[in-house]
Amino acid sequence: MFGRILLFALVALVLWGVVVHSSSGAGREQTYVVKPNDTLWSIAARFYGGDPREGIWKLEHRNGLSDALLVPGQKLRVPAT
Repeated sequence: MFGRILLFALVALVLWGVVVHSSSGAGREQTYVVKPNDTLWSIAARFYGGDPREGIWKLEHRNGLSDALLVPGQKLRVPAT
């Protein structure tokens, strides 16, 4: 009897591990086209709540930016929050 319960629990655990996947609740990555007078600060404040500094870091890291110079028309990938 104990062996059946153990076997059932093991099968249930394996099935759960196969079926469960990571949540996409954070949303998908977006693309943002830089407008005149945009700054990393203003873009981060628009897309991320709270202190924009973490958002600036995410933007710089995701887009491989080495400085804060943005050009109108430039496309930035905005990571999910």
